[in-house]
Order: sequence, then C-alpha cells, then structure tokens
Amino acid sequence: MFLRSSVKGFYRALGYPIAAMLCVTTLAVADETRSSRPDAATIERYVGGMWSGADEEWKTRLQQDETQAVCSQFRNAPPDDVAHAIIAREASTVVYPADGKLLGNWQEGEKIAQNGRGGQFSDGPDAVRGGNCYACHQMAKTEVSYGTLGPSLFEYGKLREFSLDAAKEAYAKVYNSQASLPCSTMPRFGVHGFLSEQQIKDVIAYLFDAESPVNK
Repeated sequence: MFLRSSVKGFYRALGYPIAAMLCVTTLAVADETRSSRPDAATIERYVGGMWSGADEEWKTRLQQDETQAVCSQFRNAPPDDVAHAIIAREASTVVYPADGKLLGNWQEGEKIAQNGRGGQFSDGPDAVRGGNCYACHQMAKTEVSYGTLGPSLFEYGKLREFSLDAAKEAYAKVYNSQASLPCSTMPRFGVHGFLSEQQIKDVIAYLFDAESPVNK
C-alpha cells in the first residue's frame, strides 16, 4: 500500500507525461546495459586478475572443468542429452569404500554437518573441514537454524527404510552431486577431496543410522 501510494504521488508530482518519459528512458538504459554485457573471455580475464597473487594450486581452481563449463553454457538447465552425458561422466568418478561399508559414526557425521569451516587461505594442511550441510538442508528436527536451498533431509533414512541401496545412492550424491543431478549446486565433496572417505561415511551414517537425530 505504501509503495503504491508513493508511486502515485511520484506521478502526480512530475505530471504523468514526464513520469512516463522517465520510465521509458529507464527501460531503454536497462536494455542497453543488458546488450553491452562483457563476453565470457573478458569476464574470465577479470576474474583471473583478481587472483593474480594466488599460488598455482589456487589458480587452478579458477579453471572450469568440462561439466562446469557446460552447466555455465546452459545456465544449469542442460538439454536431456547433455544432462545424461554429465551424469555418465561424473558417475565414473565416484569411488566407493573398498571395505564395502557405507556407514560410519553418526555422531561424527553430525559434527561434519554442522561445521562450515575449511578450504580458506588461512587454514593449515591439517585443518578439519566440514560439510556445512545445515547451510542448505534441514536435517535433525532439533536444529532450529538451517537453510532451504536444498530439500529437507529430516527422516532421510527412515523414509527409505534404511535401505543399503538408498545409502549407496546418498554416498554417491555426497561424493559427486553431479552424478545424481546434472548441474547441481551442491559441492562435489569427494571427487575434489574436500571431505575424506571416512567423513563421507560419517555423514551417510548421520542420514541413515536409526539412532541418529535425523531419523527421530
């Protein structure tokens, strides 16, 4: 109501013809701005320049891999054939535990889900990394602070009857989200070595252990 009244007052103050001219001019400027956006090469050059002082390991992170480049090309909405190719390519990177055990310690998994640290310049090589799962998902019902970018994972294992096949799918999703959903915004924790095999096992236990607060 306030906004509507303000707009009406604006038109009355300027007079409708003048206000209409301003609106048309604004739209024209906005359209010109859209048409004069820099190309991809220019953007890459500027982004690279922002990290000119980084070491070589960090600079490699600025280079998109094949899947990232394709997802950027299609604005995360690839056609079916491209989507299937992404899933096939990324699924080939998933490495399951050699001991065949998918579930670790859910208490440790809870810590990983709540820990948002890791990967900063200031972190030493032995710094413990977290998954920061609550930034995007609801998990345990007792947790009052969580994001909604991703779906709720409350009762995740319970709703799937604690199926080992479902746990294997979840492991693959955490290891490499693109293997399950092409152009997913979820980090690829395993394929990039951000979380260790044991950490991923612990996160899967947090989702699938019947004693986990996720399933209570």
